Amino acid sequence: MFLAMATQPDLFYAAVKSRDARFDGRFFTGVKTTGIYCRPICPARTPLQKNVRFFACAAAAEEAGYRPCRRCRPESAPGTPVWLGASATVSRALRLIERGVADELGVDALAAQLGIGDRYLRRLFARHLGTSPQAVAASRRAHFARVLLDASAQPVTQVALASGFRSVRQFNDVIRAVFGQTPTQLRGARPPRQGDTRLRLAFRPPFAWDTLLAFLGARAIPGVEQVADGAYRRTFLGPAGPELLCVAQSDDRRALELTVSGAAPVGLFDVVRRTRRLFDLDADPLAIATRLRSRGLRLPPGLRVPGSWDTFETLVRAVLGQQISVAAATTLSGRLVERFGAPFAAGPGLTHLFPTPAALARADLSAIGLTRARARGLQALCRLLAKQPQLLSPAISLEELIARLCALPGIGPWTAQYVAMRGFGEPDAFPAGDLILRRAAGHLTQRQLEQRSEAWRPWRAYAAIGLWTSYAEEKRHVDRAVAS
Repeated sequence: MFLAMATQPDLFYAAVKSRDARFDGRFFTGVKTTGIYCRPICPARTPLQKNVRFFACAAAAEEAGYRPCRRCRPESAPGTPVWLGASATVSRALRLIERGVADELGVDALAAQLGIGDRYLRRLFARHLGTSPQAVAASRRAHFARVLLDASAQPVTQVALASGFRSVRQFNDVIRAVFGQTPTQLRGARPPRQGDTRLRLAFRPPFAWDTLLAFLGARAIPGVEQVADGAYRRTFLGPAGPELLCVAQSDDRRALELTVSGAAPVGLFDVVRRTRRLFDLDADPLAIATRLRSRGLRLPPGLRVPGSWDTFETLVRAVLGQQISVAAATTLSGRLVERFGAPFAAGPGLTHLFPTPAALARADLSAIGLTRARARGLQALCRLLAKQPQLLSPAISLEELIARLCALPGIGPWTAQYVAMRGFGEPDAFPAGDLILRRAAGHLTQRQLEQRSEAWRPWRAYAAIGLWTSYAEEKRHVDRAVAS
């Protein structure tokens, strides 16, 4: 993308003139005469082409000295995977930056997790994004802080901590450099919202919201998760104790509205990160659907890969669901939570927190209806993860992640691919051994499905969700026809 901006500026300028929302977040436009950078949908008068520069991401524009436009608010642009078309290493690096690795451990550690040197990582970022890993991480913190200043009543010092800054001084310096104003000036004299924290999470339309909710609702863990009245709710353990969140679609259907009750300021960044992963908000559905359609697979408009809130929770739920129906696995998950989860009365239907690895490591899991062999296997898995939580950390590659998961007690290829897809957000994960996938693809053998799926790389996880969705819809049609 970065190279295309330099060699084909006419294409990007045409997108700016059209104000087409499909380009929102794909790139940003810097205006040389004002020192401001904008989204392609900015309502301001379109500048002359000779006066603009194009940037692959907001961080690149800010590093070049441009400030965000106050009308189109670039920090509110959809979370777009700017690594589309870039190297797999840049793609994985950006996911790690989104998880806070660069903030917590530094760029050297980020490069080490990718299996490359820090100098090579910087060269890759310069080539594909026109900026550095440090700039991307700093921009990410600054934009989140800008949202919190508008959406919460937290003091500026708490906003600084919630946004991942190490000190208030660093926070003030970065905000002033990015936005040209101090945090207090950005917030202004108007009183911030009181009560629960409410954030608007942008995405790139279309969004198959009902399909995603149906998938999550069928697999919701009783007592912990709930899908009702067009919204998703769940309990979780934050830095300051038990908390509750609710996610619903905005009235204009161009964003999701996240409401968090009781969230500690320092934990809000993590809450947003997990929510974006859960609802796959960084996907570009049109680009993915176009690619898969050219390879013989048609997806429903706006299809997302349902993620998960917590990788350990997803792993346990997947193990419970091995070789049984979705409904039966949901029943077992509810028993597990009721017996071993910490009580938390968060409203009708939400009664517990999901149990920790340590709690399940010492639990008698046969009490929920598991055979002794399966109970011992799950307990061994939880005991290992309680001692070595790093086993569920991000991996250098999908292949390395699958190998690591398959080395865990009771985890086979199907479970590993499923957890990689939902728990780690791996877009190319694909549980080819799944019976429903094989049926939906035309009653293929596992080997045949694996061979066919090669054409769907690197978006095989979306192919899997598409096949599962089409099979479920076809089965509903058949059931209705039989019933009538």
